[in-house]
Amino acid sequence: MEFKDYYAVLGVERDATQDEIKRAYRKLARKYHPDVSKEADADARFKELGEAYEVLKDPEKRLAYDQVGRGQRAGQDFRPPPDWDTGFEFRGGGYTQEGYAREDSAAFSDFFESLFGQRRGYGSTGFGSTGFDSTGFGSDGFAHGESDGARYRTRGANVRGEDHHAKVSIALEDAYRGATRTLTLQSGEIDEQGRLRSRHRTLKVRIPKGVKQGQRIRLSGQGEPGLGGGPAGDLYLEIEFEPHRRYQVEGRDVTVKLPVAPWEAALGATVTVPMPEGSVEMKIPPDSQSGRRLRLKGRGIPGQPPGDCYVTLEVVLPSAKRDDVKAAYRQLAAVAGFNPRADAENGS
Repeated sequence: MEFKDYYAVLGVERDATQDEIKRAYRKLARKYHPDVSKEADADARFKELGEAYEVLKDPEKRLAYDQVGRGQRAGQDFRPPPDWDTGFEFRGGGYTQEGYAREDSAAFSDFFESLFGQRRGYGSTGFGSTGFDSTGFGSDGFAHGESDGARYRTRGANVRGEDHHAKVSIALEDAYRGATRTLTLQSGEIDEQGRLRSRHRTLKVRIPKGVKQGQRIRLSGQGEPGLGGGPAGDLYLEIEFEPHRRYQVEGRDVTVKLPVAPWEAALGATVTVPMPEGSVEMKIPPDSQSGRRLRLKGRGIPGQPPGDCYVTLEVVLPSAKRDDVKAAYRQLAAVAGFNPRADAENGS
């Protein structure tokens, strides 16, 4: 996939004001509109202009695009990092360009979809059954729970504010025990001179015990302010786990590699397995091989039901630098008569 330089598409500088971006788009859109243009590539150019304007007219998308695209050139091979959008706060869904429905993903390129297409999953209404509700910030400074039935509705001329959403990264350990975390979100806004700038806000959030990767926490009233006295929208925080040096996560299941000594694998042993929360004793069956997978039922991320923890054995050999260890290896070789390549050498 090639990187798209949206500034070059519209013919503006990277520090262009919003008015300069709007004027450039309108001028080029008139030139390449398929109904009036005689250019052979008018349709493709018009779509390209619409895609560029979709990003650069939106301060939040523009800020995220500027940061993920720093140092990139048009046409250069590009793959966005998996966590590129962590900590960015966005409004509503993914498509705001007039003339394009949110469902019309064909209107934009794969490049756009790789950055902003997933935003279509977030709208100003609706709440997945896998999410946790948290509402407002009370006098104690924390988010508090609320049922879906108590959510705001638009009445009369009052207009409810648009929902916001952001992806936030937490430690796996927080999912095991719950936690209170101070999270900083950034979004783009336009200053008095019409130029883009970054805005940050900090929230103190309770992370519920048992939260899964991809699950959403709703903070009521922390979205866009309402109009005409209407209520503010909500802020949805999508949870992802920080990369862990020891554990891998899939759903509520957790996988860990456990180093074991050769005699523990061969003879069997009871060993201590460190967990994200505490530790657990596990029996290794005799005659185990490196790569064997053992299950600790219910030791994954808490829930109803909880996940499991899968332990992959990794046999680690003692160093043979000492003479007595070398002698022990030679004695084992003589006694065991073991050839790990026997099957390959016999052609089976």
